Amino acid sequence: MSEAITFSEYGAPEVLRPSRVALPEPGPGQVRIRVRAASVNPLDLKIRSGLMAGRAPARFPVVPGLDAAGVVDAVGAGAGASVGDEVLGSTAGGSYGEHALLERPVAKPGALSWELAASLVTVGRTAVRVLDQLDVRAGRTLLVHGAAGSVGVLAVQLAAARGATVIGTAAERDLERLTALGATAVRYGDGWAERVRAAAPGGVDLVLDASGAGVLADSVALTGDPGRVLTIADLSAAEHGVRFSAGAPDGAGDPLPDLVRLAADGRLDLPIWRSYPLAAAAQAHADLEARRNRGKAVLLP
Repeated sequence: MSEAITFSEYGAPEVLRPSRVALPEPGPGQVRIRVRAASVNPLDLKIRSGLMAGRAPARFPVVPGLDAAGVVDAVGAGAGASVGDEVLGSTAGGSYGEHALLERPVAKPGALSWELAASLVTVGRTAVRVLDQLDVRAGRTLLVHGAAGSVGVLAVQLAAARGATVIGTAAERDLERLTALGATAVRYGDGWAERVRAAAPGGVDLVLDASGAGVLADSVALTGDPGRVLTIADLSAAEHGVRFSAGAPDGAGDPLPDLVRLAADGRLDLPIWRSYPLAAAAQAHADLEARRNRGKAVLLP
């Protein structure tokens, strides 16, 4: 048996409870890790609350969590790692526990903290996927809404590295940090579209909405084409003719190993806001729902 956080009904953060669960056994290509850190993602909150029930009904009890980093303690046939290896990746069956199964383990460099290793997985793959879908490249101007969030902050850095001109909307307190990451920072809120036009007199070619803050109509107006706007956060996308992006990265290759190397070398910044003990998972969810965080929240079993 192993300690984990589970929920057996949809609801508020309080439905998350410490539990004893069967020790997971790795299947072909999988490894089991002793979890050292598990990332808390916004999707975890949506699944727990029932917002995703129409698309993917839960099979209770559920161990939440998408990403983890830890030390391999068991391997399945054909697994891409060995017992004792330090790895990170996406989990099969949840990450909020002492043990988790990884589908495609990626080696963790020694220079990378456990917290950052666990935090990079979903948000990093998402940032690469959306930049590829928008065809962000040199000579184009990209507007990122929610640029101070975890996907946004990575998208800003990766887009700038591709040679794109990047404009990011964020709260006043985050503008200086965004500027340091290579973006032209613009305060969000009423009048944001006018401020963006002033910051980009040559126009905006592409828009990534990572905020879900009701910005799609004005974003389409900025670009003149709903096909140039993509959201990962606004479920009303279809009403505006805008793409909603979800799922795995485009293309055959996994970008995670490259993202891990960049982060380990100090060339990719992802702020870690707070680490919580595993038993405080409900508090972590409550803090994210109240938007208290300024960076990633991580559970430490």
